[in-house]
Amino acid sequence: MSTIPTDRAERLFSGPIGAEYEMLKLICPAAAAISLRVGEFVASLPARPTRPLELFEIGCGTGITTQALLEARPDLAITAVDNEPTMLAQARGNLSRFVDQGRVRLVEADALSGLRELPTESVDVVASGYAVHNFLNGYRDRVLSEIFRVLRPGGLFVNGDRYGLDDDAEHTRLTQEEARHYFKAFSAIGRYDLLEQWIIHLFSDESADHLMRLGPALTKMRDIGFDPAEVHFRDGVNTLLTAAKPAA
Repeated sequence: MSTIPTDRAERLFSGPIGAEYEMLKLICPAAAAISLRVGEFVASLPARPTRPLELFEIGCGTGITTQALLEARPDLAITAVDNEPTMLAQARGNLSRFVDQGRVRLVEADALSGLRELPTESVDVVASGYAVHNFLNGYRDRVLSEIFRVLRPGGLFVNGDRYGLDDDAEHTRLTQEEARHYFKAFSAIGRYDLLEQWIIHLFSDESADHLMRLGPALTKMRDIGFDPAEVHFRDGVNTLLTAAKPAA
């Protein structure tokens, strides 16, 4: 039985990775592409005739997905949380014009704490890009339950993220390819310091207490009460899925 606290929020981006998070675009361009897909999907949702679409973003990081969301539709009102000050400072710079317009509020908080501050059935959409896979399994389960609570009936969880393959052999092969790409990309620019950090991070992603496989993830969401929970895009581990809170 796991003894890891399910309320614990890790600080995985407090070092060099967080300070130079833009390097993710070099080693994993698919992550930035997934952020755009999150924005495009939210842009396709029906507008609210009398008010903005209220969205809560989990793990905004430097604001990559936040910007994609804000640029995708003008009627979004976003509260975005992240528990890493270094990342949040970059987000404030990257999103300054949207902050000045009052379209986004950036809050230093981990996902679970931020969600727990929200009233029940108070937001239309919870969205995230490449954040939820970083959570410990027990913590992630608590986050998903809180997402279900805070969504209005008919509301939607939109997640663009790294979902492991259910086929162990194929998943291992893809992970090995990913590690090789890290070595090539960072060796080419002589950043062996960042190579070390990202390889360590990859080991964390792949550990038993973090790995988020697609099949069990969909089952977990359905068990919580989401219906439907479905995949809209899948390329290797890079996945866009949604989970809906049934309308009353």
